[in-house]
Amino acid sequence: MEKDFEKKYHDVETDHWWFKSRRKYLLDLVKDAPKNSKILDIGCSSGVFLKDLETLGFKTENLYGIDISESAIQNCRANGIPNSFVMDAQNIALNESFDIIIASDCLEHLEDDKKALKNWNSLLKIGGTMYVFVPAFMSLWSYHDTVNMHYRRYSKPELKSKLLYENLTILKASYWNFFLFLPVYTFRKISSVFNKKKKGESDIAIGNRFVNSMLMQLIVVENKLLKLVNFPFGVSTFCIARRTK
Repeated sequence: MEKDFEKKYHDVETDHWWFKSRRKYLLDLVKDAPKNSKILDIGCSSGVFLKDLETLGFKTENLYGIDISESAIQNCRANGIPNSFVMDAQNIALNESFDIIIASDCLEHLEDDKKALKNWNSLLKIGGTMYVFVPAFMSLWSYHDTVNMHYRRYSKPELKSKLLYENLTILKASYWNFFLFLPVYTFRKISSVFNKKKKGESDIAIGNRFVNSMLMQLIVVENKLLKLVNFPFGVSTFCIARRTK
């Protein structure tokens, strides 16, 4: 991503409703895994999610993170995650295998997503689980995607097919951020028509604290509903997949 935007990302990733509600959903999914599980966070940024895992009781020495950004990994190590490395997510070279691999908003940044998924699958233990979140629907493409240096957005069937191609078993597939899909779609289309986005600008500013809190609570409710249903559309899509052989 562009350097100016990367700094903004690091400034807000702890408290912004989008990142915080995503982390809460993922933490709820993995919280009951054995606390000695070896976990890899692909695109770990400053290590906020890995620190949350540590707080849940997962062992620090089993928590790994990789990111293409040197500043992100500097932050990650400063935050107490020693097993964090500057690496290309298409070719992760670690002499480890993992019980859990998490890639949250990473795959869309990679030119060769098939190569990346093959690599990730090779790092996953048999019986291990992979959690992959990506932006949904090319119809939502906007300057936000450009400044983030995305190659693509995905449909749920497309993401599923890429994981199935690697012989992974799909445990759950859904869209995420369902409640805000129509407002986001409308906003991005209007912004596109009137060309209101400026260089270095994206959709990540926290803005009003009350609004940030309200949006956070809205997605927390959605996260709870995801235990019972799969949503038909959303701003993101995700798959939970297991390596069985």
